[in-house]
Amino acid sequence: MIEKTVRNWHRFLRGEYEAGLDGLLHDDCVFYSPVVFTPQRGKAITKMYLTAAGATLGEGPGDAGTRESDPGEIPFRYVKEIFSGDTAVLEFERTLKGKYINGIDMITCDDEGRIIEFKVMIRPLQAVNLLHEQMAAMLEKMGGAGAS
Repeated sequence: MIEKTVRNWHRFLRGEYEAGLDGLLHDDCVFYSPVVFTPQRGKAITKMYLTAAGATLGEGPGDAGTRESDPGEIPFRYVKEIFSGDTAVLEFERTLKGKYINGIDMITCDDEGRIIEFKVMIRPLQAVNLLHEQMAAMLEKMGGAGAS
């Protein structure tokens, strides 16, 4: 089931999944941010964080890996996928403001293919700090809670 969920995730990022995040996320989904200590519980807050991340990294619907980058920068792209049972680990990379970002999206789904857990891990430290700053600004712009 996780393979289908990941295919739908990629379709969503390309703007081809009509059900959007509402169709992908379970109502009780839990989001684990690399910069927020407590788990973020529920579909609404998970959608907010994923939308902000897409706008920040250039992985939002319709621009997955296609957003214009500064010369010499790597656009957002997944470089590796690992599947095990109900969980997938998707490794990604991007450069943003001259900083290399390497991370993973760890996605777990239920028996119906809805995402019940979305965990993001980022390295190196400079990337964590940059994304913390960028995400806080994006969340504030969106009218949500800051990423602190």
